[in-house]
Amino acid sequence: MDFGGSHVLVTGGAGFLGSHLVERLLDEDCEVVIADDFSRGRIEHIEPYEDEVELRPVDLTTEVGCRRATEGIDHVFHLAASVGGIHYIQRENVGGLTPSVLMNHHLLEAARRNGVERFLFASSACIYRQQHDDLNRFSEDQAVPANPHSTYGWAKILGEVGCRAYHEDTEMDCGMVRIFNAYGTRENLDPDSSHVIPSLCRKAIEEPNGGSIELFGDGTQERGFMHATDCAEGMLRALEHKTDGEAINLGNGNEVVSINDLAETIIDISGKDLTIEHDTSKPTGTDKYAADTTLMEESLDWHPEVSLEDGVREVYEWAEEKLASERAVEGTA
Repeated sequence: MDFGGSHVLVTGGAGFLGSHLVERLLDEDCEVVIADDFSRGRIEHIEPYEDEVELRPVDLTTEVGCRRATEGIDHVFHLAASVGGIHYIQRENVGGLTPSVLMNHHLLEAARRNGVERFLFASSACIYRQQHDDLNRFSEDQAVPANPHSTYGWAKILGEVGCRAYHEDTEMDCGMVRIFNAYGTRENLDPDSSHVIPSLCRKAIEEPNGGSIELFGDGTQERGFMHATDCAEGMLRALEHKTDGEAINLGNGNEVVSINDLAETIIDISGKDLTIEHDTSKPTGTDKYAADTTLMEESLDWHPEVSLEDGVREVYEWAEEKLASERAVEGTA
């Protein structure tokens, strides 16, 4: 499928994953439209190509905002959601559920009315619930019966239900990708809300040589992490090959690592002599999980390419530069 010249909407396009997807779409010569309210997205993420995209700063929790966002659009990537790190996702958060459900519903209906051809919904591994203490490789059929740990997971399940219904009842092709542990540059570095890789990178950067960094839990939790550029590529391929109303996992199941080993990798990259401490009172999320990527590889004829060590090193160097820049600005204030 040639996406060149097509008008593509990325909701949340100024966010971490959204901005990487926008870059990938520009490589395909798409006419890219970004809908973002900048509650989590940052204008700096899209500044390098602000002359190449159209920004629509609309409220996607409203019907009128979604109608405006989808005017003249051929394809939609719906990434916008009420989301945060482990502190957020583990908290039972009705305040986060409602805006996500409103966005999902209004955007699907607006896309239908405005004649959108294809619609891809960014779902999440948070829809799954761990069944045992060993490493879970969740396959798509394990999402039924639904029983997620959080209201964030329920919001994603309801989004999938909506996509399936619109695929079956309208002429719009809809797909869903359940994203597993994406990471990369441009992630939030706030220690109170960031994901584990940028959080540990920041701790290692700011901790003096000979100090220690703290992990949530005992560090035996296991994850399969996927680099943001791989995630963007997977989403593009899913829009092309997998808009049949059925969800697929999107992740890296081949390079699973414990949080302890991840921390050791980051310490090695830092070049410092740091030790690891554990706080077992803090939230840890699902103990051990990764994506079963069998269906993904069959459907998309693709698998992630960025190694964890290369990707984490890139994030560390980016975070080091960003934090140094912020300190310089503070020093001149």
